[in-house]
Amino acid sequence: MSAEVQESGGKRGKSKQKKITVRVDFTPMVDMNMLLITFFMLCTTLSKPQTMEISMPSNDKDITENQKSMVKASQAITLLLGPDNKLYYYEGEPNYKDYTSLKETSYGANGLRAVLLQKNAVAVNKVRELKQQKLDLKITDDEFKKQVSEIKSGKDTPTVIIKATDDASYMNLIDALDEMQICNIGKYVITDIAEADEFLIKNFDAKGGLSQNLADN
Repeated sequence: MSAEVQESGGKRGKSKQKKITVRVDFTPMVDMNMLLITFFMLCTTLSKPQTMEISMPSNDKDITENQKSMVKASQAITLLLGPDNKLYYYEGEPNYKDYTSLKETSYGANGLRAVLLQKNAVAVNKVRELKQQKLDLKITDDEFKKQVSEIKSGKDTPTVIIKATDDASYMNLIDALDEMQICNIGKYVITDIAEADEFLIKNFDAKGGLSQNLADN
């Protein structure tokens, strides 16, 4: 880097230009940059990976296959994912003679979420209290996760059975699984839809016409 200095002199007032070399030392700037990088590395919180909790089946060898698949009817709710973003559900065991036993709802806060929150109200309230305790630093993050897992797998919590028709979209299944997490549903399973379930949907759309025809025959 150089700078020019003008010097006046002579009879005609001519000026002479004298070049002076100026050296700038950037070493302190490098040190400061390294200090800033170190500061931000120590103070920045890395984003934590987001995962979805999956309830795995029990490995207890003393439990028979019938006991593993047994679900208490009063705590069971079955979701039927139909075509054109339609969603149906029934609680307990299905009633094939009464088409009104099957209910139609929608995906979202005012539909499936409201149904699941009402069905799982006790667990939802307990988890909400735990979240407040965590915010107040009364319990650690590990204790929070452990207690939430115990609440979700409690005996009085509902079991959701998800069945999708061939015409249901993949997004419908994702939306249903999202509601499981939002509503703190710890026990749910995805299984193939049966012909009897498809009959329920067709009978519902026909306002009970199919079951009436079977009764007449």
